[in-house]
Amino acid sequence: MKTWLDSWPVFRQLTGPDPLGRGHAARSKKTEGITSRTATADRVVQSVCPYCAVGCGQRVFVKDEQIVQIEGDPDSPISRGRLCPKGSASKQLVTSPSRVTTVKYRRPHGSEWEDLALDEAMEMIADRVLAAREKGWQEFDGDQRVNRTMGLASLGGATLDNEENYLMKKLYSAMGAIQIENQARI
Repeated sequence: MKTWLDSWPVFRQLTGPDPLGRGHAARSKKTEGITSRTATADRVVQSVCPYCAVGCGQRVFVKDEQIVQIEGDPDSPISRGRLCPKGSASKQLVTSPSRVTTVKYRRPHGSEWEDLALDEAMEMIADRVLAAREKGWQEFDGDQRVNRTMGLASLGGATLDNEENYLMKKLYSAMGAIQIENQARI
């Protein structure tokens, strides 16, 4: 009878040192044997939530090179460990079995998507960027030399850090683009 009563949380709460039932009194033997996913992680990687422009900090827990949990980063000055519902569920963004992990391409006037090799897709993108640059190239504006292209533009997002924005600005400027912007505020 005593062992049965000891296994009952209400009895432990009323007779033990945990009268509010927030600690030991509320824990079952099964709960005592459970280990959190974060406790067994090999490493923790800091990241930024991919959803909106706020840029909330995340801690990504990795075990055996697989993501096991994503939580808010309490060291983040932006979110101080808090995440919205979408950010809290971002683990499924990268671990879902329905996640597309290949490059999908639909040819002009085509009706079906096809898989492309990453190298082939990157070559197609590079070719199209160069073609757009060339098509929109302006060497002179009146009698003034401008050497610019109106065929490219860049709009960075607020979740990009200063270094990423700096590199994008350098890349697009080197290609001759003048329409380079960063949406840094909400």
